[in-house]
Amino acid sequence: MKKYIYAMLMLVATATSCRKYVEITQPGIRTPKYTSDYRYLLDNASTFEGSYSLPILSGDDTEYTDANQQNVISNTWANAYTWADYYVPESAGDVDWEKMYKIIYNCNSVIDGVLKSQGGSDAQKQQLYAEALVHRANCYLTLVNLYAKQYTASTAGTDLGVPLLLTPDLFASLQRATVSTVYSQIVNDLKRSVAALPGTPAYNIRPSKAASYALLAKAYLNLRDFNQAGLYADSTLQLQSTLLDLKNYSAAPGTIPKRLVDPEIILSKIVNGSFTGIPISAYALNLLGTSDLRYTLFTRDGSAFYPSFKGRANWRYSLNGEFVIQTGPSVPEVMLIKAECLARQGNPSASVAVVNSLRKKRFLDANYTDLTAADADAALKIVVDEREREFTGRGFRWFDQKRLNLDANFATTKTRVFNGVTYTLTPTSNRYLYPIGQKYVLMNPELQQNPR
Repeated sequence: MKKYIYAMLMLVATATSCRKYVEITQPGIRTPKYTSDYRYLLDNASTFEGSYSLPILSGDDTEYTDANQQNVISNTWANAYTWADYYVPESAGDVDWEKMYKIIYNCNSVIDGVLKSQGGSDAQKQQLYAEALVHRANCYLTLVNLYAKQYTASTAGTDLGVPLLLTPDLFASLQRATVSTVYSQIVNDLKRSVAALPGTPAYNIRPSKAASYALLAKAYLNLRDFNQAGLYADSTLQLQSTLLDLKNYSAAPGTIPKRLVDPEIILSKIVNGSFTGIPISAYALNLLGTSDLRYTLFTRDGSAFYPSFKGRANWRYSLNGEFVIQTGPSVPEVMLIKAECLARQGNPSASVAVVNSLRKKRFLDANYTDLTAADADAALKIVVDEREREFTGRGFRWFDQKRLNLDANFATTKTRVFNGVTYTLTPTSNRYLYPIGQKYVLMNPELQQNPR
């Protein structure tokens, strides 16, 4: 059973390849041969659009206060919500882990074979190669922020990251690379990808220069290199900067664009599974306020979901019948990265100006007022609050909590009550590291579990 994780992922990946477009070179094995095979593979949105799921439960913008709701959610959801020792039993798989490594396997197959494929131009092959680099980098950025410690320069060279698999090799080591090594790979992949990609994509499930720059901005934000993060945010916005003006949808919410034609989305990624009716915390709702169009359009009273539901829940992607939650890089996220970098660089007026340019698209004119900040600390608080408003119910808050624990002004202890038991999460808790699925560790002894 050695190398169980990657072997399993190979079987899943090949099983989901499109039979119509892939050459069969051995009985039972479908091997890409033509450049078009790799194009079809990378356009398989059911695979490459995947991202994470459980951070939606872990962050403090989600709050189960109703006993009926607490009693009906799955054990896995309850474990993620209470920051438990383990989230899934020994016999079960971790959907987020498996989804990311499935995408990585497919990316590695493209990287390994597309430049030698037949029937395509060199430019086409280079673009497909670059797209795979971006998808792989996005996966590792998600994985290292779920299953490893937050990047800290003084310890990143020894802190355990995640297995860094760079070839479709069944016998690759599953030892965990360091956090520093994983981030170096992410940054290198993204920088290598830029030259061969179009500025913006024909379809937002395909990576572009804008997507590479946006992910670089996000990576450098986590690396706390705010100069580089700001520069890459600027590069992104020079290519893609359109915002939806929610005023235009206030009278007809159902006409808001679906994700694949949403001009705000730079690279479409969606949560794994269905998360309809996740209750929004009282804190997040208070922060949002009732005049914000993100409240009036994107949240609903609980009765819209279940008769006994008490509270409000996210309705954003139920508006147009898609019932998915977007997690990929977007124009609002990049704007708020830029605003955060400006605040951290001591430019509060410029920082808040960026935030206000976003907020103007989130209110009716009669309800809008510019925000102001007296200093850089106040501007940073405005940015952090705006991130919570903009991304409520999408899992972003969990990642923000984790990285902001390095800032004294934001490092706070979290508590929640579930089925009569109070759970506490301190800023330095190992519970900010997701547990690696127990069956992977049992079957691959070199794969070290996270401390609990």
